[in-house]
Amino acid sequence: MKKYILLTLLITTAAVAQKTNLYCIGDSTMANKKDPEKNPEHGWAQVLQPFFTDNILVVNKAVNGRSTKSFIAEKRWDSIYKVLKKGDYVLIEFGHNDQKIEDPSRYTNPHTAYRYNLIKFVKESREKGAIPILLTSISRRNFNEKGVLVPTHGDYPLETRLVAQEYNVPFIDLEYYTEQLEQSYGPENSKLLHLHFKAGENPFYDKDKADDTHLSLKGATEIAQIFISQLKLLKSPSLQKLQKEIK
Repeated sequence: MKKYILLTLLITTAAVAQKTNLYCIGDSTMANKKDPEKNPEHGWAQVLQPFFTDNILVVNKAVNGRSTKSFIAEKRWDSIYKVLKKGDYVLIEFGHNDQKIEDPSRYTNPHTAYRYNLIKFVKESREKGAIPILLTSISRRNFNEKGVLVPTHGDYPLETRLVAQEYNVPFIDLEYYTEQLEQSYGPENSKLLHLHFKAGENPFYDKDKADDTHLSLKGATEIAQIFISQLKLLKSPSLQKLQKEIK
């Protein structure tokens, strides 16, 4: 009986060990939200697991309010770096909080600190044999009075593109594709992608809610689908294993 239990444990452990981890590092637009059955807000990486087979384990380490600077300073990256193994993947999407110029604990100059923090994530992922994937920030719902979607992320997406090009990193321009998504819905219907509720309309909010940055379940799912569709198109030998595990 003891031998049987030990054998079962060994088989189970081996099965878990064979899984490839897909680590997600970023901010609240990616992060898991508490009480998902009731909470209307969802991060797009929160709904990513169902798009992959059981051989891929989505490990969502994105956290609300974090920039590249604070994610590193709080040792969150160190905790991932310690357990990264060859063949794992790291999705990197920052920018929303790096631009918080009023907060020295989070703000980074896009052309210096932000750039070098991205390079750090890329180089250290590769040191462990993991494959980094760089992503630009998702677009905010920011239409002007003429119905034009106005960008809000300054030079952070540009620097992400440049780092991806310079270091030959697989890259998905989520800013571009989510701009297209917002525009396809238009100024009014795009509210469905985000958090727009009148007081009492949703039991989770007792006051009016008008949030054009964070995502509803619908918005999160649409962006996860965009990520998956673009991941399939990337021509990179390092991504072939991950691409084969897409359902």
